[in-house]
Amino acid sequence: MSRRNRDLIVVGASAGGVQALCAFAAGLPADLPAAVLVVLHLPAGATSFLAPILTRSGPLPAVVAGGGEPLRRGQIQVAPPDHHLLVMDAQVALSRGPTENGHRPSINALFRSAAVAAGPAVIGVQLSGVLDDGVAGLVAIAARGGLVMVQDPADALYSGMPEQAMRRVRPDYVLPAGGMGEALAKISESAVDEADDVFRGDLSAGLPIRAGKGS
Repeated sequence: MSRRNRDLIVVGASAGGVQALCAFAAGLPADLPAAVLVVLHLPAGATSFLAPILTRSGPLPAVVAGGGEPLRRGQIQVAPPDHHLLVMDAQVALSRGPTENGHRPSINALFRSAAVAAGPAVIGVQLSGVLDDGVAGLVAIAARGGLVMVQDPADALYSGMPEQAMRRVRPDYVLPAGGMGEALAKISESAVDEADDVFRGDLSAGLPIRAGKGS
C-alpha cells in the first residue's frame, strides 16, 4: 500500500460563490502543498473573470483549466464556462457532456471524478449556493475515504448548498470560507494510504462523457 498526502482540493460554489471563493482564496497559504480545482456555476455563454479575481484575492495564482494539463500544487485551476472540469489520471480534463442539475460545469462531476481518481487524497469543499449540486459528489468523496469541508451556513450568502451537504454527509469540517485555508494547510500535509488502483479508476459511470482536451 503506497502513501501520499491529501494533495487534491476540489471546490464547488454557486450563488454567492464569488464572494465565498475570494474569502477562501485569501486564506490559503502561499506554500500550499496541494492542487486546487474550482467549479463555479456559470451560464453557457458567459465570460468568466474568476481566475484573475482569485489571483488578486490571495497568494496562489489562478488560471482557467485546460484539458490535458497536470494537477499543479500551489495553483488554483478554474472550470471554463460550458465545460465540466474533471480529474482523469493525474491530469485535468474538460468535457462538454450532458448538464447535471442544469449545470455545465457541474460540481458533482468534478467531485465524483476526483473521488475516483484520487480516493482518500481528496478534500471536497462545498461553498455558498442554492439547491444541492455537489452533494452527491461529496458522498462519493467520503465513501472513498476523502475529507469533506463545508462552509458554515451562517457565513454563506446562500446557505442552501452547505445545508444540503450537511444533511447528506457528516462533514469533517464546518468553517467560514475565510478560515478554511489554515485548516487545509495542515490537512494537506497529512499522509494517507492509497489503493493500487488510485488514478486508474473507471470514470464512465455517472460522469460526463467525451472528456478530453477541451472537447
